[in-house]
Amino acid sequence: MNCGVCTAICPLGMSLMPRLLFRYVVLGLDDRVVESKDAIFSCLLCRACEVSCPAGVHITENVRLLRHWLLEEGR
Repeated sequence: MNCGVCTAICPLGMSLMPRLLFRYVVLGLDDRVVESKDAIFSCLLCRACEVSCPAGVHITENVRLLRHWLLEEGR
């Protein structure tokens, strides 16, 4: 899926698209995920992106998991 609705609907106007962030995870690019730490922790977890996602991606759940991973790794 490559639509970008999640970014367009974000109340914070996040410039980092979830699909890019999740691609970093899938490819094992931990350094890129760490570089995106500010965006990960600034997410409101409001689920506006999930409601509008035509692919039904559980974005907020994935963001929560990334936050947990960053905190566990001490990054």
